Parts: sequence; C-alpha cells; structure tokens
Amino acid sequence: MGRKFSFEVNRTSTAPPAALFALEADGPRWAEWGKPLIVQARWKRQGTGEPAGVGAVREVGLWPVLIREETIEYEPGRKHVYTFFGANPIKDYRAEVLFTPTDTGGTHLRWTGSFTEPVRGSGPILAAGLERVIRLFSGKLVKAAETRR
Repeated sequence: MGRKFSFEVNRTSTAPPAALFALEADGPRWAEWGKPLIVQARWKRQGTGEPAGVGAVREVGLWPVLIREETIEYEPGRKHVYTFFGANPIKDYRAEVLFTPTDTGGTHLRWTGSFTEPVRGSGPILAAGLERVIRLFSGKLVKAAETRR
C-alpha cells in the first residue's frame, strides 16, 4: 500500500463565503473563471436535492482530458468535499474546500487535498503538482468572486 500525502492552500478574500462557494461548487461555472486550464465544465450527474449536492459529478477540463469529481459532502456556503470519480491514476483522492467568514465580511478559504501515492516514490511530485494547481484555481476563484460583487 502506498504512502499518504496531503497539501493545503489558504487564501483570504473580501468576498463573502456564499459568493466563493457559489462559484466553486457549481460545476458548469468553472468554465467562467477557471481558464485556461478549464475550458469545458458541465454536470455529468446532478446531486441529491441540489445540482451541486451530494452525488453530483462535475466534468472539468478540455476534451479529451476531462476530470470528473464527485461531491461527497455539501454544506451550502460553508463546505464542499469531493473525490475523483471513475478511473483515475491518483488513488483515494479527497479534497475539502472550507469557506469561513472573516470579521470584516470576507472569507478565509482553506482548500486541502489528500491521496495515496499510486506508484512508490510518486507522492512528493504529485502532491507538489496538485498543490500548484489548487493554488492557481483558488487565486482565480478569489479574483472572480471579488470582481463579480
């Protein structure tokens, strides 16, 4: 069994938690703010109760490379937890995005991820790559939420 790896990205935004959550949890909206890495975004399957709720599967990327992510926890305005859906080379991936209000009406964004290395020795490189991608997306998310108010 491979070793576990994790990463954490933190950001602060002047936008309220609901604004960031609305952009991050809504699969199709990733194409609005996730460019150039995300050009296509859609629901493969909508969730229970809400389109982005538990069980939802979003597809994001640029064909033929589409990443499928399934929502496994969903607390509107506060928390979104997802995992990769279907065949994927990264084992046991789990990402958690927390949106915590600040005293000034903004948001503290905490985006974490963990996984089991699929091939011995691949963990450090994959963790660094995933952290870099999440750092990029979290910056784009904050910018989009702050400019759309």
